[in-house]
Amino acid sequence: MATVDLEKLKMTGAGKALAVLTSGGDAQGMNAAVRAVARMGIYVGAKVYLINEGYQGLVDGGENIKLAHWHSVTNIIQLGGTVIGSARCKVFTTREGRLAAAFNLIKKGITNLCVCGGDGSLTGANIFRNEWSGLLEELVAKGRITDVMAKEHDHLNIVGLVGSIDNDFCGTDMTIGADSALHRIMEIVDAIMTTAQSHQRTFVLEVMGRHCGYLALVSALASGADWLFIPEAPPHEGWEDQMCTRLENSRLKGSRLNIIIIAEGAIDRQGNPISATYVKDLVVNRLGYDTRLTVLGHVQRGGTPSAFDRILSTKQGVEAVVALLEASPDTPACVIGLSGNHAVRLPLMECVEMTKLVQKAMNEKRFEEAVKLRGGSFENNWNIYKLLAFQKPAQLKSNFTLAIMNVGAPAPGMNSAVRSAVRLALAHGHRVYGVQDGFQGLANESVFEMEWHKVAGWTGQGGSLLGTKRTLPDKNMEKIVATITKFNISALLVIGGFEGYKGVLQLYEAQNVYEKLCIPMCVIPATISNNVPGPDFSLGADTAVNAAMEGCDKIKQSASGTKRRVFVVETMGGYCGYLATSTAMAVGADAAYIFEDPFNIHDLKTNVEHLAEKMKKDVQRGLVLRNEKCHENYTTDFIHRLYSAEGKGIFDCRVNVLGHLQQGGAPSPFDRNYGTKLGVRAIQWISTKLKENFKEGRVFTNSPDTACVLSLKRKVISFVPVAELKAVTDFEHRMPKVQWWFSLRPMLKMLAKYQTSFCEYVPGEIEHVTRRSISIDAGF
Repeated sequence: MATVDLEKLKMTGAGKALAVLTSGGDAQGMNAAVRAVARMGIYVGAKVYLINEGYQGLVDGGENIKLAHWHSVTNIIQLGGTVIGSARCKVFTTREGRLAAAFNLIKKGITNLCVCGGDGSLTGANIFRNEWSGLLEELVAKGRITDVMAKEHDHLNIVGLVGSIDNDFCGTDMTIGADSALHRIMEIVDAIMTTAQSHQRTFVLEVMGRHCGYLALVSALASGADWLFIPEAPPHEGWEDQMCTRLENSRLKGSRLNIIIIAEGAIDRQGNPISATYVKDLVVNRLGYDTRLTVLGHVQRGGTPSAFDRILSTKQGVEAVVALLEASPDTPACVIGLSGNHAVRLPLMECVEMTKLVQKAMNEKRFEEAVKLRGGSFENNWNIYKLLAFQKPAQLKSNFTLAIMNVGAPAPGMNSAVRSAVRLALAHGHRVYGVQDGFQGLANESVFEMEWHKVAGWTGQGGSLLGTKRTLPDKNMEKIVATITKFNISALLVIGGFEGYKGVLQLYEAQNVYEKLCIPMCVIPATISNNVPGPDFSLGADTAVNAAMEGCDKIKQSASGTKRRVFVVETMGGYCGYLATSTAMAVGADAAYIFEDPFNIHDLKTNVEHLAEKMKKDVQRGLVLRNEKCHENYTTDFIHRLYSAEGKGIFDCRVNVLGHLQQGGAPSPFDRNYGTKLGVRAIQWISTKLKENFKEGRVFTNSPDTACVLSLKRKVISFVPVAELKAVTDFEHRMPKVQWWFSLRPMLKMLAKYQTSFCEYVPGEIEHVTRRSISIDAGF
């Protein structure tokens, strides 16, 4: 992969001007994108302009196009909406409007434009770019600009960022604002579920999604909804009877509530609208249930952006600037998308055309194709929802018994994984045992049989309902073998952190001594530290970053109106710096000290001086994060004292230890959805291994590929043998030897205005979007 020397990159920005605008419906995270574009543009030496009120501001010009300074975008990363405004602009759809816009850009010397908006806004930007030469000729002919000015600004570079809470743009895994909208939805769902259980009610929730069912689909997965309506997959004839039967069966099994989620654009197979009111009245009239309707509306657009959206917007904003500076007159307009956890550059109009194909397929009632055209992630979500929503315990029992346990510290999302694993295993006919308190519980025979209804409502629960401990199996190996023998356990599913991985490795290595351990074993990584080797993300890490981010937001706000103040905040994570680095990205921290990025007293002194310089100007608050085990001697207290002493007379300093609040709370939508899908994939893999290795009335496995960690890397699911991961593990510090997120660190420092020479920046890959690639995409 190519790398760019940032010192050369700074030179390429000299003499150039770029502008950023937000257009169409607002989306949480747009401010983080504006901040990243502005600061990265300034960092590389370019002039950066902020355009107020979207295309309307571009057409009107004047004070709507303002030169940005470093402090113009200070303290906006946590704000919802867009501080530079957005407006629907009909005049820009006319040539006269675009002519005015071109004139206003040329007056400022701007030939690079970053547009954050939906497909309509990005299509308008591409039309503007294609007409640029003709617009300049007309301006020259009218005497509004000179030939020299026209030659100096002979082409316009366009880069798009997709801001849409609907996640309805093909080619990118996520659009800016979608994750935050899911946070708003799940907050309301959680609140509704408590009152629904109290009164034995049915709730019908209408969420946004006039043309795209993403929000409804993921909300249904994350809440375990009883029924779902989305425009891409209308229900079949007779759905009214099926839905009512399903609700009745749920009540007969002891459920005190039912949740029905409907996208505002829901339709039947003939394309007729299905309204939330119709669904509510159907339940009341057919079943007589106490039923309430809640329309979420624009609350989904509001509120502070989630950590995911802040980090996504930041990465894409930085990449947009690099793409603009590298663009030539022949470079087609591109959009910055997300593939796995990496920013990618995609041809703008290919993505727009593919997005239009989805609506065309829906209009022509080719609904299965519409689901596929939405992309692999959407299709995978839909298939898993159907799998879990319509499965029942198998009538015929298999020959296999599965044990499920949590190991290590509690991680949000563990219960989601347990729920989906239990239900799918029961649907396959397996007997399922829950193990309390991890390997210690397995040794003590703390085992109970799990049933379908026992995991109802687990998806939104934080912590570990099974109970978990850090104890490793090596101290109790013979007792564990005895329990496995007594309960005839055929396979083991471990949902946990580094201890879960290490424990399964110990069991695998003991197979040559204990034959009863020769069974399929799978680890679902679940830890807020994100330190399990193999996957890019562990279950629980997203919730922890959001918790730490919310804590930092409140800490920063506490200094509002006071004198200049710097906060030193300690995060959890053991030796792994993922939590500190990601939180720092999400809150716009001035520095983040981690074990993987060694630092000394000179670095600390440089950071203090750098922060002091910023404080002498317009900055009122500073934020420094420290991972709990980043340095043996430079403790949180030491750094606090250093900053206090060196900043005396310029700023005062306060210290905060976030502690276990990072482990607690309800899991985020990402972790609920992720846990649900990991549980399904794990059971599918285990069931296959059981069948493959069942001979002569018993299960026997001893090959490396039957004791694995479920790994998600760049959207690709794989089951990596624990024996193979041993070579890439730093056991002393309990983390992988190489970590993908380390590449975020230069970005963090650039946006904090550290004028340090960075040896390399990894630009986004250039990808093309085709119908086939979207259809077979293995995205999660």
